[in-house]
Amino acid sequence: MHGSNRLGGNSLSDLLVFGRRAGDAAADYVAGLNAQYPTISPASVADAERSALSPLEAAGGENPYTLHQELQQTMNDLVGIIRKEEEMREALAKLEELKSRSEKLSVEGTRAFNPGWHLALDLRNMLLVSECVARAALLRQESRGGHTRDDYPTMEARWRQVNLVCSAVNGHIDVLEQPMTPMREDLLALFDRSELAKYLTEEELPVEPDVAAQPEGAIHTEGAAQPEGAAQPGGDRAMINAPVRFTVDGNRCGLVLARLHTNG
Repeated sequence: MHGSNRLGGNSLSDLLVFGRRAGDAAADYVAGLNAQYPTISPASVADAERSALSPLEAAGGENPYTLHQELQQTMNDLVGIIRKEEEMREALAKLEELKSRSEKLSVEGTRAFNPGWHLALDLRNMLLVSECVARAALLRQESRGGHTRDDYPTMEARWRQVNLVCSAVNGHIDVLEQPMTPMREDLLALFDRSELAKYLTEEELPVEPDVAAQPEGAIHTEGAAQPEGAAQPGGDRAMINAPVRFTVDGNRCGLVLARLHTNG
């Protein structure tokens, strides 16, 4: 939605757009099951309950706040804005240590409004997401958008065409390459070619319009053909409101709504 940037304020539009898309997809999935819903065994429910309650019942275990602080510091120091291979490998080793320690958490209090217990439950997902970030960043040997590698400072054409998809499998993270779907031509047309050239390969760029025949300083218009009857009488002239894309000396100047005067 925003490309590879991470400007402040993006999150609101992300939530609105992808929240709606995720909700629609979830509703369509459930509707497509035709009431044939997956079953969950009582044993699976019992295992989930036992795992969730274990920090409340264990004694002498790790403090979840301590692990949380160490996790934050590790990601900030080793998988931060500027990334290097050796630092990310160090981070992955530290994450393995934290995952092992997170299996023996203990908190005080009861289930009633217990932030320490909530953090103990959240740490599992925090560790998974942190590992996904570190492993994908280690594999992507280039710099692009918010992902900056000190050891690979430039963008690489191959990596622009690849998404890295992380999956949690039996407590471990698998990272697979997934080809990117090429951008549709109607979306490419919304961007200036010189801007697209910063990110796309020459083969992916749209064909430049032929403006060689235009004299210097000439204005070339790319307007859609007007439907019959679109002209409005105006004395001995007719006025037509039409969307027109202007090109001056080969440079596209944008799409405007132009009022064209034609002799009647």
